[in-house]
Amino acid sequence: MLYIHIFLAFFIPGILGYGGGPASIPLIENEVVDRYGWLSVKEFSEVLALGNALPGPIATKMAGYIGYEVGGIAGAATAVFASVAPSLVLMIGLLGLLMKYKESPRVKRLTIVVRPIIAVLLGIMTYDFFFSSNESVGTMQTLFIGGISFILMEKLKIHPAYVIAGALIYGAIVLS
Repeated sequence: MLYIHIFLAFFIPGILGYGGGPASIPLIENEVVDRYGWLSVKEFSEVLALGNALPGPIATKMAGYIGYEVGGIAGAATAVFASVAPSLVLMIGLLGLLMKYKESPRVKRLTIVVRPIIAVLLGIMTYDFFFSSNESVGTMQTLFIGGISFILMEKLKIHPAYVIAGALIYGAIVLS
């Protein structure tokens, strides 16, 4: 039954996560943290940070790690397959249909409507991560890391992977 739960925890966000990995992260968080209780919000945010620091699709990296933590190697394989299965099925089954209607006004309107919903989901996840971080390391540390990260990425144009790696190092040295 555990492997069915692992499969569903990553398959459902894969189906509903219109917009790729970043759009499915709040859905994965809902399944992994709220529904099944496999990770806390803090643990999930650490997995997300680690996944962002590594190259490749974020959803599959998170699925592999969480699946392994919950169900070992078979859990990792199940979670990774579940996270890519919806895209795989859709790509194979609907490629011709999508190419035929890609310029349709209805498809373009759908995209316009869905984007704000994704933004709200990402905002809610950011809010949860901020207050979880605030509770665990304090307001000053949270604001310091957030402020420095903003300056490094927006003003100095440093790649987010380097900023995440730096924040991980800072956390390991100062916050542990």
